[in-house]
Amino acid sequence: MIIAELPVNEAARIDALHSLRILDTPREERFDRLTRLARRLFDVPMAVVTLVDVHRQWFKSCVGLGDATETSRDVSFCAHAILSEDLTIVPDARLDARFATNPQVTGEPFIRFYAGCPIKSESGFTLGTLCLVDTVPRSFDVDEQFLLKDLAAMVEQELAAVKLATIDDLTGVSNRRGFEALARHALANARRIGHAACVLNFDLNHFKQINDRFGHSEGDQALTDFAGLLMANLRESDVIGRLGGDEFAVFLTNTSLDDSVVVLQHLQQAVQAFNQSGQRQYQLDYCVGAVQYDPEQHPDLAALQRDADAAMYERKKARRAAT
Repeated sequence: MIIAELPVNEAARIDALHSLRILDTPREERFDRLTRLARRLFDVPMAVVTLVDVHRQWFKSCVGLGDATETSRDVSFCAHAILSEDLTIVPDARLDARFATNPQVTGEPFIRFYAGCPIKSESGFTLGTLCLVDTVPRSFDVDEQFLLKDLAAMVEQELAAVKLATIDDLTGVSNRRGFEALARHALANARRIGHAACVLNFDLNHFKQINDRFGHSEGDQALTDFAGLLMANLRESDVIGRLGGDEFAVFLTNTSLDDSVVVLQHLQQAVQAFNQSGQRQYQLDYCVGAVQYDPEQHPDLAALQRDADAAMYERKKARRAAT
C-alpha cells in the first residue's frame, strides 16, 4: 500500500474545508439523494460523498457502507483522488500498487473497483470526492465518466448552497441557522457522551454609537473584528455564530462553567490587546452570559440559549447600574 502524498496547497485546502463548517454535521437529504442516484445509475453497491480532513476522510453522505462515517486518511482511496484534477479510476485495486495491500482491499469491504471525481470549493480547493465503489473489478467508459463528473458538479452546487445558507457573509462565522444546526449536533454528542458543555451569548456594547459616529461600514468592521477575535481565541471544536445584529453565540464543547471563566479571561486579554493596538477609533467592548448545560433544565438547545441570553442581559443590567 502506498500512502497518498499531501497536496501542495494542503494548509489552504484544509482551511477552505473547515471554513464550510460541515464536518461532523448530520446527514442531509440534499446529498443523500445524489449518492442514492449514483448507486442506481452506475449499479454499484457503494457511493459516497467524502471530505478529506487532516487525518481522516469523513463521509457527508454514504450508501452501502452501513453506519460508517469516516476512515483513516492513510487508507483512503480519496486521499489519492484529490491529488488529481481529473477522475481517479481503479479497475481492479488488487492490481494497483497503491492499493493492493490496503486493508479495505484485503478485508472488508473488499474494494475492487473505485472511481472518484474531485469536488471543489467555490475558491477552487479540492475538498474531497464523489466516489463509486464496487466489490468486483469493472471498467468505466467515457459516457460513465462524464456522468460521474455531472453528479460531482451537483455535489459542488449543494456545498455552495450549504455555505450560503449557514455562513454569515460579513463575518465568516456561522449565521443563526448554521450555529443552531452545529450546536444541536454538539449538544447531542455532549448528552450522549456525558461531557460538560457551555453556551456563551455576547452582545457588543456601544455598537449603535459606532454606527452613528463612524458610519455603518465601520460598524461592519467592528463585527468582523470581534468575530475574528472569537475565531482566533477559541478552539476549532467550539461552535461560533452571529445570531444577528451585534449578537454572537458560542457553544463550548467539553467545557464546564468553571472552565469557561478561563476561556473568557483569555478572550478578554485578546480584546484588550486589540484595543491597545490602536487599529480603530473606538474600543471593542461586550457583555457576555455563560450557562452550563444541565440535562434536567435544558431539554434542548433553545432552553440553553434562553438561559445564556438571560445571563447576558443580567450582566448588561448590572453593568449599567454600576455606571
